[in-house]
Amino acid sequence: MQERSSVTELANRLRSELDRYSPGGKLPSSRALVERFRVSPVTVSRALAQLAAEGLVVTRPGAGAFRAGPRAAATPAGDTSWQEVALSAGGAADLVPRSVDASGVLVSLAAPSPGVVEFNGGYLHPSLQPERAMAAALSRAGRRPGAWGRPPMEGLPDLREWFARGIGGAVTAAEVLVTAGGQAALTTALRALAPPGAPVLVESPTYPGMLAICRAAGLRPVPVPVDADGVKPALLADAFRASGARVLVCQPLFQNPTGAVLSAERRPEVLRIAREAGAFVVEDDFVRRLVHEDSGPLPRPLAADDPDGVVVHVGSLTKATSPSFRVSALAARGPVLERLRAIQVVDTFFVPRPLQEAALELVGSPAWPRHLRAVSAQLRARRDAMTAALRLHLPELALPHIPSGGYHLWLRLPDGTDDAALTAAALRAGVAITPGRPYFSAEPPAAHIRLSFAAVAGTGEIAEGVRRLRTACDELPGRSPASR
Repeated sequence: MQERSSVTELANRLRSELDRYSPGGKLPSSRALVERFRVSPVTVSRALAQLAAEGLVVTRPGAGAFRAGPRAAATPAGDTSWQEVALSAGGAADLVPRSVDASGVLVSLAAPSPGVVEFNGGYLHPSLQPERAMAAALSRAGRRPGAWGRPPMEGLPDLREWFARGIGGAVTAAEVLVTAGGQAALTTALRALAPPGAPVLVESPTYPGMLAICRAAGLRPVPVPVDADGVKPALLADAFRASGARVLVCQPLFQNPTGAVLSAERRPEVLRIAREAGAFVVEDDFVRRLVHEDSGPLPRPLAADDPDGVVVHVGSLTKATSPSFRVSALAARGPVLERLRAIQVVDTFFVPRPLQEAALELVGSPAWPRHLRAVSAQLRARRDAMTAALRLHLPELALPHIPSGGYHLWLRLPDGTDDAALTAAALRAGVAITPGRPYFSAEPPAAHIRLSFAAVAGTGEIAEGVRRLRTACDELPGRSPASR
């Protein structure tokens, strides 16, 4: 983090001084810059590379860095209005829509402005990511013989074996495909299992990215309510009968957004109901490695207790590492595996081998279990800090379930509260939150918000963010500090 900020600061200083040099003029040597600004040679090299990428500087090996010449005049903008007709022609008859609403996904991907507390993030804060371990793993991976060659289409055998062991049961490496992140794996699974126009059962509420996948593929998401013990079996059976769906997508462990864990009593019921309906269960096991320190033993994946090939399992390394470490796995048994493999090959060919090799290096290193233990302790501390702050400053927000895994809390707002209005007021107060509406495929039963405690710097920032949220709540119509 310190190195990153030093690079930005030096690049800004050099950018402000470029007018001292004529086009083609030589900048001071790297050694001179190191001595003048008292930074490392690596920082100088990265700062100059940043300016070169912006077209402000030209670097010549062995000669140094030079101010770039004047930029060519901008080409006049063309007329793209014709695209409005081309993109909409016949669209009403399309089974698969050509436009995709990605707003629910972008909420958790977009970085907030500087100074805004990030309660809407979907990934670990950089201070929680195993940056050194990942860098070391990538360095070692790059030196492996054949590291830059073409990998097997299904993924490296050792990495497939590692994912299979993590699932457990009778799952073997031959039943695993390495994929480029959980979102890609879910997209592949739904394309393989449901034709355009088909209904797909989804938990309600559920991850907006899943709803976006369904709608982009022309599928019809059908909600099945979730409570503290996961999806409700009786309503699941009703939904299968009423809709004729042949796919259920669920998150049995630390469900997003509720944090629910599918209970031991419901696990076999869900598999039985799906099997009787002749349907697949897509198990999105996205945060198994983000368990909290006080959680106790975790239930096995549904796929570990499924001998009949009902479950298509999705597991990922991304949430426990970095948003850029996009390595995940699809596991399935039976003829569906070949269909999954064919779709993945057509869409992406394969996951780059250096990334797969780096994943093997990372999970096989002593740093990996240390990282998981450290994150487990940090997530518990952050969860407890956010829970305590909410109870102190915002007791009117209902928190029906405190999860023992994952990275967020799901809160019900007082009746009559507009979650979109609160989200806008919160941003004005300096805290980014996630409104609950995008998590529902139909009309929500009440207004909710989701607050992430993993994307912030620490417990101090959590306390400040909750104080800002208190300010935002008091700004809403009909509320004042006196009504707390």
